Amino acid sequence: MTPRQHEVLENALELLVSGGEKALTTANIARASNCSKESLYKWFGDRDGLLAAMMAFQGSKVGAAVGQETLASKDAFKAYLVRFARELLSVLSGDISLALNRLAIGQASNPSSPLGPLLIENGRGVIETKGISFLNAAKDKSFLDFEDARTAYHVLYGLIVRDIHVRLLLGEPREQVIQNFELQAQTAIVHFYKLYGPEG
Repeated sequence: MTPRQHEVLENALELLVSGGEKALTTANIARASNCSKESLYKWFGDRDGLLAAMMAFQGSKVGAAVGQETLASKDAFKAYLVRFARELLSVLSGDISLALNRLAIGQASNPSSPLGPLLIENGRGVIETKGISFLNAAKDKSFLDFEDARTAYHVLYGLIVRDIHVRLLLGEPREQVIQNFELQAQTAIVHFYKLYGPEG
């Protein structure tokens, strides 16, 4: 997407946080972004397309692309994992992710609502695809040892997130849930390597 489209998605996410689902209209988004509704339809299609783009954009904030420098050494890759864990915690605990999840959960009982599947595929799914990719790349370098990358990723996700997201969604104050992003990220990766380190 273009920087302009990213700007529109940021504005849409901010509207969701400040005003809830009722504020998330094409008219409001167009007004906040100083563009026409026709441009929104051209870029994102219908409302479901816009929601999918919002969720994918939010998911893209976790996990930079794995380059040669990331896989240059075991220590470099482990540092990348810590950064990934820290970014995941930061994004999931942010107002935007919480608003998106609450919106989807609020409509989960409606079988015709696409929000739950959209969030799984375009939010969490985007992050999971990255995770599986970088875990496989690390295995090819013998930095990690596992049989199935998807299973290993789910373990990694669980060690990082624990029950934090659920507690935040239920309204527990953020300062009571997460004391130190960096320490929690490092601790999660230490435990992950105990399970999947090359000598584990």
